[in-house]
Amino acid sequence: MNHHSSFHGYSTAIERSRRMALGLVATCAMVLGMAGTGVGTAAADTVIATVDVGVFPSGVAVTPDGSHVYVANTVDDSVSVIDTGTDTVVDTIMVGGSPVGVAVTPDGSRVYVTENGVDSVSVIETFGNTVVGTVSVGDSPQGVAVTPDGSRVYVVNASVDSVSVIETFGNTVVATVMVGNSPRGVAVSPDGSRVYVTNGSAGSVSVIDTGTNAVVDTVTVGIGPRGVAVSPDGSRVYVANASAGSVSVIDTFGNTVVGTVTVGTGPRGVAVSPDGSRVYITNELDGSVSVIETSGDTVIDTVAVGDSPRGVAVSPDGFRVYVANQVAGTVSVIAVDRCTGSLCFDFGSLTGSGSGAGSMFS
Repeated sequence: MNHHSSFHGYSTAIERSRRMALGLVATCAMVLGMAGTGVGTAAADTVIATVDVGVFPSGVAVTPDGSHVYVANTVDDSVSVIDTGTDTVVDTIMVGGSPVGVAVTPDGSRVYVTENGVDSVSVIETFGNTVVGTVSVGDSPQGVAVTPDGSRVYVVNASVDSVSVIETFGNTVVATVMVGNSPRGVAVSPDGSRVYVTNGSAGSVSVIDTGTNAVVDTVTVGIGPRGVAVSPDGSRVYVANASAGSVSVIDTFGNTVVGTVTVGTGPRGVAVSPDGSRVYITNELDGSVSVIETSGDTVIDTVAVGDSPRGVAVSPDGFRVYVANQVAGTVSVIAVDRCTGSLCFDFGSLTGSGSGAGSMFS
């Protein structure tokens, strides 16, 4: 087994160099943009690397420092660890049967992996990439999310219409919350006060109050909701409706749907950029990712990726998007292009990083 710690110094150096380069590019862009000098218009997001992982990758999450990506491989019962400095797999961790969802704690010390085949969650210590615990949950666990303070983990159990609440201090289940029919995806609000759960067969989203671990509202969305993500300011929730080919936009103030965006066929995964300006949707049946601009809730780009994309996560600086392609057995690395003034820069020429967490679903 290759150890995470042996790559940490190298990845940190790469990350620092990359950020210095980004700073210089941004400064030049600002100066030239203000002077009215520039070339081209907004360029499309581009796949700059394809990483071979395990069999049927589903969930994907990125460490908060952006150094590594964790990918749950459902068929071969493993988690692939990708070094974002080199876009290569540096470790493979064996876990329980049929891993699906994956989430990283805010301090980056632990990774929680749902095991759909054995009704449990594996706890991985990232320092040595070893399994340090297993928590029994409900039937067919899928989506998983960690609270911002790292104290709780929420796991959706698809076959028993419930959510298991794990206390991370002792890795024990402290509550079980009943939700709608066939829950799949889960996301936590930035302030940690609410948890949003998609109910696949009910066409709804359950809203859980984390203070009481009780459902306080139910929002009707499109047909077959799967992935879900919350905007950084907590004002919006984005839900991928797999059977409707759409994304529902929920206003969290009143828990009402305020918009519906048509995307590709079979949308599954959802991730929001750190600045809240973009939402990335994986379209399983199209082999693509739809890019939504949140200011107008419109699709501004469609990026071709591998076969049957599922999980998706965005880097902490917003310049990388990681997509797990289930049938292809790969992870697509997308470079996000940004414009400043009249200049557009392709950040695909710079070394990548990543951070974030992906809720998974089937």
